[in-house]
Amino acid sequence: MSSALKNLSTYKQEEIPNCNGKQIGIVVSDWNESITHELYNGCFETLEKHGVKPEDIHTVQVPGAFELPAGAKMLASSKKLDAVVCIGCVIKGETSHNEYINQSVAQGLTTLSVMTGKPFIFGLLTPNDEQQAKDRAGGKYGNKGVEAAVTALRMAILKDELSKPAKGIGFGNY
Repeated sequence: MSSALKNLSTYKQEEIPNCNGKQIGIVVSDWNESITHELYNGCFETLEKHGVKPEDIHTVQVPGAFELPAGAKMLASSKKLDAVVCIGCVIKGETSHNEYINQSVAQGLTTLSVMTGKPFIFGLLTPNDEQQAKDRAGGKYGNKGVEAAVTALRMAILKDELSKPAKGIGFGNY
C-alpha cells in the first residue's frame, strides 16, 4: 500500500504488548541526515512508548545507506539483540544510483534476517525527491521510523511466540 494511502505512524497500539526487556538495535545512515534523524527520533520514541528502556536501545551511525547491512551485522554481532532497525534515505537523483543502493540494502537485510533468524528491519526511504522524504519523516504521511519500530517489535514478539513449545498434539498445534 502506498504511503499516500496510509499514514506511516498509524497502527493499533493496543496490539503491541509492553516490550520491557527487549534489546533493539538501530543503525542510522548519516546521508540525508535531516531526514534520517527525524526517522530515528520517531523510531526511538515508539520503542520507548512500548516499554523498551533507553539503555536497551543500541544505536550506531553509518556513512550512507549502502553501509546499513554491514553496520547492522556489526551491531548484531556485538550485542544480543531481539531486532535491528535500519534507517536511511536514498533520494532519486539524475542517475540510477538509487536503484543499486536500494536493491543492495534490501538484499543485504533480507540475507541477514534469513541467515540469522533475527529481524533486520528495512527502514529505508526511497523517495523521488526531498519533499517526498520530508512527507514520510514526520510530514503529512507520518514517520516511517515509527512504522519500522513497530515492525521490529512485532517481529521480536513473533519470534518469542514461535520459540515456545507447543502445548499439545493434533492439527490445531502446528
